[in-house]
Amino acid sequence: MKFTVDRDALGEAVTWVARALPTRPVLPVLAGLLLRAEWEDQDLNKSGGNGPGFLTLSCFDYEVSARMRVRAEVAEPGTFLVPGRLLVEIVRSLPAARVEFGDDPDGISVTCGEASFAVASLPSREYPELPDLPQLAGTADGGVLATAIGQVTPAASRDDTLPMLTAVNVELDGSAMTLAATDRYRLAVRELAWNPAPGFGAHGRTSFLVPARTLSDAAKMMGAGTEVRIMLRPSGDRTGVPSDGGRASDGGGAGAGGGSRGGLGAAEAMIGFEAGERLLTARLLAGEFIRYRSRFPEEFGCTADLPAEAFTEAVRRVALVAERGTPVQLTFAPGRVTVGAATQGQARARESVPADFTGDEPSIAFSPHYLLDGVIAATATATGSAAPAASATGSHRSGGRSVGHGHGAEPGEAPNAGGERDTAGARVRLWFTSASKPAVITAQPDPDPDAGKGVADFRYLVVPQRVAQLWPGGHAVRAERSGEAVSGEQQGGEEPDQHGQDQQRQRGEPGRPVHRRRIRLRVP
Repeated sequence: MKFTVDRDALGEAVTWVARALPTRPVLPVLAGLLLRAEWEDQDLNKSGGNGPGFLTLSCFDYEVSARMRVRAEVAEPGTFLVPGRLLVEIVRSLPAARVEFGDDPDGISVTCGEASFAVASLPSREYPELPDLPQLAGTADGGVLATAIGQVTPAASRDDTLPMLTAVNVELDGSAMTLAATDRYRLAVRELAWNPAPGFGAHGRTSFLVPARTLSDAAKMMGAGTEVRIMLRPSGDRTGVPSDGGRASDGGGAGAGGGSRGGLGAAEAMIGFEAGERLLTARLLAGEFIRYRSRFPEEFGCTADLPAEAFTEAVRRVALVAERGTPVQLTFAPGRVTVGAATQGQARARESVPADFTGDEPSIAFSPHYLLDGVIAATATATGSAAPAASATGSHRSGGRSVGHGHGAEPGEAPNAGGERDTAGARVRLWFTSASKPAVITAQPDPDPDAGKGVADFRYLVVPQRVAQLWPGGHAVRAERSGEAVSGEQQGGEEPDQHGQDQQRQRGEPGRPVHRRRIRLRVP
């Protein structure tokens, strides 16, 4: 094998494909990247000439496969399997020049300018065969789909002991696609339009569970104005079979493997995303998602319209003094909202921002990280940004692999992911009835009826933390958790006291036992 490839194109392809490499592979060969060089014009096979061709990089661990193709000058076609992590580090270190690959007695040689490497190859015969492409289900705009994925994936659970909660429920109903995710203490739902392939879903609605990690990785390959091909391979020949024989009364969807409910089937079912020269496939999860639509209240007693940017910055600053598991309290007054928090005997903070408020309940409290995730996601809807909204809580980890757009972020920080997010002038709306019942965060509806659906596109349900005594200028504050958005019975029986542990895992901190559900703060 011998070929030459542009260094920047190679670096982009190697970095993207390597994201799907397993951290702890069950077989040594699964830690490798498969390199396949081939001529564009197969007639060159007869003459043995040097001409334009393609380099395809791929990896597969029996769960997820990733493939990307780049242009190359191919002298001798061939296939090699090389250690993936090592190749990533080598390519990152290369100077700005074209990269030449060739045969070496020990495996494969990599030459760029004056730099030269020899890398031992892995036994490619032991590498699993890459999965066939699933059937085309339809297409969607890459920018819109990436934004939707970024809005809902932060709400998926990080706890692998409950696999269903680590997934995003994808529901296809005609030209409408709905994404939903929950970790039992918040629930994010986003609706968007897509273009189903002819004949797909002819029998009604279909829903299935996609790992949140897969969707986060898929979002990185999408861009505004780029068509994304969505492909599905059902279990058997049941593509398009409705998940429950039609729309349920409360709109609850069934996940893959819903037994007699039909759907896309069990663990061998597959989903694929293709954008340009990139292809990502993954096995669907078996299970049944909760009937989430009935969780959203139909009426609210209180409504607060908030400037997204100013409110987000205020919550971030105030949360600096909130100890682990301590909420930030929102206190509403005419024309403003005061954000407050405290740590027992150490510090307290408050900040006011303008707000339009109507209702009889002047105070409510939330986990600052959950609150920020909801406001940031709603802002992505309000601004129409094509970049996925970053989670305010940092990286999303599942199965030992880092996913999500907030990798390496500090708690409360919203790193940029895939493009600029213009939040200037954006406003969000907080709907709630009391300090003990779930609240909903949406984009503020546009007063212009021709501007679009607005609030209907994205909804974020979050459980507040009750505050028994309001913040009266420094006196004692007592807070306790109000409950959960989804009952533990439906979600595998996870104890509510895991809420604090979930926040620790999001920040990359070791968990600690939670002995009490009530937090007492004393402010001098």
